[in-house]
Amino acid sequence: MSLALATLIYEWRRYLAAVIALAFCGMMVMAFSGMFAGIIHTEFATWERSRADIIILPANVKSLVNSNASLPARVKPLIYLHPDVVDVEELGGDGAQFVNTPKPGQKQVQRFVQIFSIEPTAGSVTIPTDFTEQARAALMEPGAIAIDASQLGPLGVQLGDKAEMNGHTVWIRAVLHGYQSPEQPVVITSRETVRLMGMDQEGLRIGPLMVQLRDPKRADIVAGQLNAMAHGAYSAQTLKQFNLANEQAVMGEQIIGLLMGFAVFLAVLIGIGVTSQTLRGAILSNIREFASLRALGISMLSLRMIVMELSFWVGVAGLGAALLLTVVIATLGRTIGLPIALRLPIMTESCVMLLVLAVASGAMAMGILKKSQPADLLR
Repeated sequence: MSLALATLIYEWRRYLAAVIALAFCGMMVMAFSGMFAGIIHTEFATWERSRADIIILPANVKSLVNSNASLPARVKPLIYLHPDVVDVEELGGDGAQFVNTPKPGQKQVQRFVQIFSIEPTAGSVTIPTDFTEQARAALMEPGAIAIDASQLGPLGVQLGDKAEMNGHTVWIRAVLHGYQSPEQPVVITSRETVRLMGMDQEGLRIGPLMVQLRDPKRADIVAGQLNAMAHGAYSAQTLKQFNLANEQAVMGEQIIGLLMGFAVFLAVLIGIGVTSQTLRGAILSNIREFASLRALGISMLSLRMIVMELSFWVGVAGLGAALLLTVVIATLGRTIGLPIALRLPIMTESCVMLLVLAVASGAMAMGILKKSQPADLLR
């Protein structure tokens, strides 16, 4: 065991503040990014959790963020021309005014909701993979809708209640989890129910298309072949590419970028400030030990390397604590309906940042070693 690691273990209380500061900084960056990513993926959950292997969007459109996702209706039969394609379905979307049916003593709630229409038949490509058989069967009933559990209170309804959408009677037949939206409540229903409400306008334009393949492992190959066949009429993406494009598009929004930039800046400021001062104080408290090492012939360069190694191990301890705190926060967030999606690339970048902060703090604290004069041992 090295001298630096032994010192950290033996005198861990002196370095605890630095470890906590680094853990807080790492947790803040990872939790913030995870929260934004989680919100993105719950908003697009109906698409991302579908049984589709490929998503068909308009040409040059990579995501659904601030984009017109409608396609010419003639595109749908073109997709069936590929021999690997099994099913192609439109995932419809629209908006409606939702009005609950208040019980005695309850207030009437009017909210604008986002409607997604799926084909609830067994095995349909548009059915989300986390739908239970009970939820799927419930949506077969005309007028049946499903909403997220977090929206029951804001919409003033419970499972089995009656409500209205654009003046048409609907019933809450299923309660979902992980389909909340930060903008407006999401309602999922069948295409037949949408038709009954007069909102499914058959015409020359259709929504994004969900494509199911015989062999999902060939999704990348088939997507490339479909793009080669498109001649500018549409663009094909695998479900994985589509999910990543939505996340990057939202993360690229100015307000999200500013919030993430501020979080990183604050993390760097706190990390370097607290960690460097903690290391400086710890080294100063052990200055006689460092002076003894110099008296034994240890060079100043070797002492500096000890300090740098010590700061590295402090960073490793802070990194471990940050990962633990982030996992705990993510778990607690899911229990209260706050989606936090942890992404390996962002977590890796955060871990590297913590180690860099720790080493940089050690470099800033090395100046105190000048006080380690062997002559001071004689006083």
